[in-house]
Amino acid sequence: MMPAPVRTIGVSDPIRWINRGVGDFSNAWASSVVHGLVLMAAGIAIVAIGWRRPFLLAGALSGFLLVAPILTLGVYESSRRLAAGQTASLGASLAAWRRGGRTVFGFGLLLAVVGTAWVGYSALLIATIARAPVTGIEGFLRHWLSDSGTPLFVVWLASGGLLASIVFAAAAVSLPLIVDREIGLRPAILTSVAAVGNNPLAMALWATLIMLAVLLALATVIGIAVIIPVLGHATWHAYRDLVDPSSLPPRR
Repeated sequence: MMPAPVRTIGVSDPIRWINRGVGDFSNAWASSVVHGLVLMAAGIAIVAIGWRRPFLLAGALSGFLLVAPILTLGVYESSRRLAAGQTASLGASLAAWRRGGRTVFGFGLLLAVVGTAWVGYSALLIATIARAPVTGIEGFLRHWLSDSGTPLFVVWLASGGLLASIVFAAAAVSLPLIVDREIGLRPAILTSVAAVGNNPLAMALWATLIMLAVLLALATVIGIAVIIPVLGHATWHAYRDLVDPSSLPPRR
């Protein structure tokens, strides 16, 4: 199966996606908030478990963000149903897992492997380079922000930025495409990469907006329940603008 054709969009279109995402959230707020609360609970659990294990926490929290797109699958389905004039309920949004079938499972497994590898890499990097044992979050931040910890921080950020860029390109529109149309994992990812490569400035703005929104969500904690679902809804509209799926049969 071939990748789907992609379109060229305007540089400022990501701002419109956010506005549409807010509209979808308003029209499907109950199921959207449930997805957001699940993500918020998962984030809090990660922080609680890793609070005294800073080597684990840094990678686990960022690794969780890499896997998060698969957890918002139901949000994409809600936007799909709203666009089709259908009811967007929690039960209907959960049907996205069934609609995607093995392709969704394969993508989720891929993201899980990537996230797990990143957690292991982060823990190994920090444990290897740190000159002395680091305990607690305060000691962890103090070490990284000190002169001795700065190179470690730069290496970790550069590695994370590279991995996040790769995952962003692969996942930018692939999951909404999988929910919407009959397509395999490989052509879905290739379609996503093509959409990003065909619109570098617009997608750079979109990635920046996502990063800022996620930082705001993490800073407020409770904001995760709203901001992440809004981003999920906005991602559906990104897919619809970036991809021409007319050559692919709809999922049943």
